[in-house]
Amino acid sequence: MDDRNTTRLKQSRAYARASRRARVVMEQPGGLSALAASAGKKAAARSGALAGIWQSVQDALRLVRAYASGTYREIPWQSLLMLVAAVVYFVMPVDAVPDILLGFGLLDDAAILGWTLRTLDGDLKRFRAWEARNEPAASAPGADRSAAGYTDI
Repeated sequence: MDDRNTTRLKQSRAYARASRRARVVMEQPGGLSALAASAGKKAAARSGALAGIWQSVQDALRLVRAYASGTYREIPWQSLLMLVAAVVYFVMPVDAVPDILLGFGLLDDAAILGWTLRTLDGDLKRFRAWEARNEPAASAPGADRSAAGYTDI
């Protein structure tokens, strides 16, 4: 999906609804953790469609989990809100293109996620660096990330 279509999606009512819902999720106790879990399940089920951004999606969901647990807070509020809105949009079954439309329903989700991950690339790089400093065993090649408190999708 090209940048023009991504811009149209960002201006859609569905994305505005996802942004409003993101604020609510962020204020609810356990909201971010539940959202990350839900997004992780959906992403794992649709990993083929997300192949181009798969690693960044995993990193972003770990960031959300780390923020939810209080272990990572080095992300600007607006960046976190943008990331959570994209994840909410991804999880919503009815958005600009409903997910029930096989083959097409995930295109808008992937476009919003991809745009958001590109936009927040600096924030994700800082998170990865923080992660490497604070969980050296988790970043070692072949390391068992779940043993270090991670749950990849």
